[in-house]
Amino acid sequence: MMSGSQHIRFIARQQIYIQKWDECISKAGNGLIYAYSFYLDHMAKHWDALVYNDYEAVMPLTWNRKYGIAYLYQPFLTAQLGVFGQRFNPNLVNDFIQAIPTSFRFIDISLNSGNSLPDPRGFSVNRSNYVLDMGKSYEELYKAYRENIQRNIRKAQQAGCQVQKNFDVERVIDLALRQMKGYSKGQTENVNHFRKLYEFLHDRQMATTYGILSEQNEWLATGVFFYSPNRAYYILVGNHPAGKTTGASHALIDAFIKDHAGKSMVLDFEGSDIPNLALFYSGFGAIEEKYPAIRLNRLPFYLKWLKGN
Repeated sequence: MMSGSQHIRFIARQQIYIQKWDECISKAGNGLIYAYSFYLDHMAKHWDALVYNDYEAVMPLTWNRKYGIAYLYQPFLTAQLGVFGQRFNPNLVNDFIQAIPTSFRFIDISLNSGNSLPDPRGFSVNRSNYVLDMGKSYEELYKAYRENIQRNIRKAQQAGCQVQKNFDVERVIDLALRQMKGYSKGQTENVNHFRKLYEFLHDRQMATTYGILSEQNEWLATGVFFYSPNRAYYILVGNHPAGKTTGASHALIDAFIKDHAGKSMVLDFEGSDIPNLALFYSGFGAIEEKYPAIRLNRLPFYLKWLKGN
């Protein structure tokens, strides 16, 4: 594919050819659920796009406005965006970034693991994700768990914990909200958007819930999983403090792996840069997958304090 910013054009959301957009994401080797039009429509406050040629490659631009200033941001529960397509190279990714309209005065977004930058110029960092190839048998996958993961799964079983599936998503949301610090109006709006997205995907058999119930029928660990072609996402987690001592989270992920083992699918843990979570996810045999994030401040010097330097 030829590179060149002259082939990349800005298209407002209402002008995007949605069928071609979603086909591009579906056929892209680096396609992710977050980039489909239905996901962006639910989770982004606003979005427009950059499109290369006839939807050969695309880049969603998720934006908002504050104090009259437009900026690009990463929407709630949208781990990776960036450039998607069947064939492209690092130079084209760089061209997309250079083509972001200057009207967006501040940029703080994550790209995806299929994107690499030939010349980061000091405005990008690498972030960590963890993914598990589910193509092996459950027995093979279980053998690859770290010993402490296996021990915690046995602990949950010995405590009489039971796996529950496809229950009301509000149970997950309730536990997740209890973990959030400083719950705000903005978070309420985000959660409401997530509810609608879950309903949309669940109706299409693209979303489900898993949970671990104690012997006393108390929810110890819960999670929401989304599905896109060849990929599952551990999208939202809601845990009870009591679950930490029973291995409930370990049992939940193990139950999901057991149900999907042998499929041509990757389990995407959605992170993490947090060392403890990275250790936890890698304990299931998941491998690290790097992806870039970019931060550009084009604000006038007298407004740079709004978003930091």
